[in-house]
Amino acid sequence: MEGNEPTVLGRLLALNRPLVMGILNVTPDSFSDGGRFIDPVAAVQHAKDMIREGADIIDVGGESTRPYTGAKPAGLEEELARLHNVLPAVVALGTPVSIDTIKPEVALWALQQGATIVNDVWGLQREPNMARVVADHSVPVVVMHNRYKADPNINIVSDINAFFSYSIELAEKAGIPRRSIVLDPGIGFGKTPEQSMLAIAKLAAFKRFGLPILVGASRKRFINEISPSEPMERLGGSIAAHVMAILNGATIIRTHDVAETLQALRVATAIRDMK
Repeated sequence: MEGNEPTVLGRLLALNRPLVMGILNVTPDSFSDGGRFIDPVAAVQHAKDMIREGADIIDVGGESTRPYTGAKPAGLEEELARLHNVLPAVVALGTPVSIDTIKPEVALWALQQGATIVNDVWGLQREPNMARVVADHSVPVVVMHNRYKADPNINIVSDINAFFSYSIELAEKAGIPRRSIVLDPGIGFGKTPEQSMLAIAKLAAFKRFGLPILVGASRKRFINEISPSEPMERLGGSIAAHVMAILNGATIIRTHDVAETLQALRVATAIRDMK
C-alpha cells in the first residue's frame, strides 16, 4: 500500500504545469514509428534525445496497440525480449519511466527493473491481475478508455465516463489509492474520428472524477480525416489537438514529438495565463 510519500508522478504533478510523456515504441509494427527503435542502441539514444528535449516521462512499449490496423499481438516472451535490453537502460537515465503494456507479467517485470508508472490501454478491465500488480508496487496507473470496435451511434462521452467509473472501482478494490490514478480518454481507440475529436472537445466532462487527465493524440488517424496526411506528416495536427487538450483540462500529453509539443504547450499556457 502507498504511504504518505507522493509517487514520482505525484511529484511531477506538483510542478503545476503540463507534463510531456515521450513515446518509445520498441516494436516492429506501431502505426507511426514501427521498427525505428527495435535496435536497443537506437532506442536508448531516442530516449536520451527526448529527455534532452524536455520529456518528463518516457513511456516504453514492447507491443503495438495500434487500434485500427490490426497489429499482431506479441506473445509474453516476445514482448519481454523486446524490452529486455532497452527498459533497464532507459530507467538508468534517471527520468521516470512508464511501461505501456496490457500484460500484468510485463508490468511486474518492468516495475522490478525500476519503471514507476503502469500505462494500461484497457484501463485494468482486460487482465484481472493488472490492478493487483499496480497496487502491490504502490505506483500510479494510467487507465485508458478502450472499445473493441467503434460504434458511431453511442454517446462517446457517456461511454468514457462509465468506463472510467468502473476502472476506478476496480483500482480501489485492489487497493490502488485514488490519487495514483490517471485518466486517458483513449483518442483513436474504439472511436470514430469524430468521437476522438469530441472526446478532446468535451474533456472537461471527465474532470468530475477529480483526477489528472492524459491525452495522446500524437499522429492519430482523426488528423488524416481533417487534413489528409501520413502519420509522420501530422505534427501540426498533433500539436493543435494537444494544445486544445491542455486548454480543456488535460494535465499530461503523450507525444512522439517532444520538443515541438513542449514549445507549443509553453506558449499556449503562457498566453492563457496572461492577466
